[in-house]
Amino acid sequence: MTNPAPVEDIPIGGETIRLGQFLKFAGLFDSGGDVKEAIIDGYVLVNGEVDRRRGRQLQLGDVVSHEGREVRVCR
Repeated sequence: MTNPAPVEDIPIGGETIRLGQFLKFAGLFDSGGDVKEAIIDGYVLVNGEVDRRRGRQLQLGDVVSHEGREVRVCR
């Protein structure tokens, strides 16, 4: 049995960032179109739950998941 990949910390410049921006900033997607499609289709999790709001404000400590990769918003 393999262990899941560790959560990767992604530092941002402020206290909050929008979900769509963060997905591109963290390198999970190359284009805004891919981000939009993945969020609408429910392939992105925020803190373990599907969130279909591209403009959702993420806070420090939030964990975003897509296709087995987890990234955490940090300072």
